[in-house]
Amino acid sequence: MKSPSIRKQLHSFANPAKAAILQRFFKTGPGEYGEGDVFIGVVVPTLRKLAAQGRDLPMEQVRLLLRSPIHEERLLALLILVIKFQKGGEGEQGAVFRFYCRHLRWINNWDLVDLSAPQIVGGWLLDRDKTLLFKLASSKHLWSRRIAILATFAFLRQGRFNETFAIAKKLLHDPHDLIHKAVGWMLRETGKRNLAAEEKFLKIHSQKMPRTMLRYAIERFPKAKRKKYMRHAPGPGRRF
Repeated sequence: MKSPSIRKQLHSFANPAKAAILQRFFKTGPGEYGEGDVFIGVVVPTLRKLAAQGRDLPMEQVRLLLRSPIHEERLLALLILVIKFQKGGEGEQGAVFRFYCRHLRWINNWDLVDLSAPQIVGGWLLDRDKTLLFKLASSKHLWSRRIAILATFAFLRQGRFNETFAIAKKLLHDPHDLIHKAVGWMLRETGKRNLAAEEKFLKIHSQKMPRTMLRYAIERFPKAKRKKYMRHAPGPGRRF
């Protein structure tokens, strides 16, 4: 008996009640960052299990999933690509990276970026030219800019901070809250590995940062130190 397709397996886990919650959580209403996105209510652990089963899915089928209007189908495609990249040799990794870069318009919510960009974009560029990161950071496409900073997570995991600092500087004046959060997060991750390096960056740039970015960056600092940083941050005060 032929086994059901991975798409049919995915839809067998659909949960309308969960979908309604996800529609609100990922801001899919008119004018919101996820406007028009469609959820069927499948959780990430289930998607990871399906992705593990889909490791050998032909790229044409991955393409169909990634170009779907359904959020979980796109996330499933990206999780499969991450596995293909991590398990593949250099040739397959390069093919996955190029495929990913050709499909940026479908990587269009923060979870899609966060669960794929560090592994694929950051993983491929570890020991290669970083020009693409700066190009992405300058894009008008919100999610390309988030990909740029999240890709540097791969460098942080190797104890390398310069790439994160360079992209963070480029995004200091970004208008979108989701970029402020992402940059602050990566700066916080830097501090987990090298607090002195993070504080050196903050000493120069904290007074020019959006408050949300700074707040995320200093989240793990002692309360007194957080207050000191926020006291000199732009905009109105905020209580911790």
